[in-house]
Amino acid sequence: MNAPYPPPPPPPPPAGRNRTTLWGVLGIVLGLICCGVLGIVFGYLSIRDAKRYGQSPVLGYLAIAFGVLNIIGSTILRASGRYPFWNNRY
Repeated sequence: MNAPYPPPPPPPPPAGRNRTTLWGVLGIVLGLICCGVLGIVFGYLSIRDAKRYGQSPVLGYLAIAFGVLNIIGSTILRASGRYPFWNNRY
């Protein structure tokens, strides 16, 4: 008796469209520096591409975490009246 052939390996993902690292780094930088919402959006895009291309989604999770921390921190600063640092109205 002959054994059946093993299935062929899966095709490689298409080249040129993998932007997992780009979205993750943009999300971390924007989430830390200026816009928490953009950090969350780019983090989601990074996680989506990481799952699609079989990569690690750590950068996306970090971007989302930094975006959320930015939003929480700026909310606390606004509530305490210290948000616009350049006005010197303490």
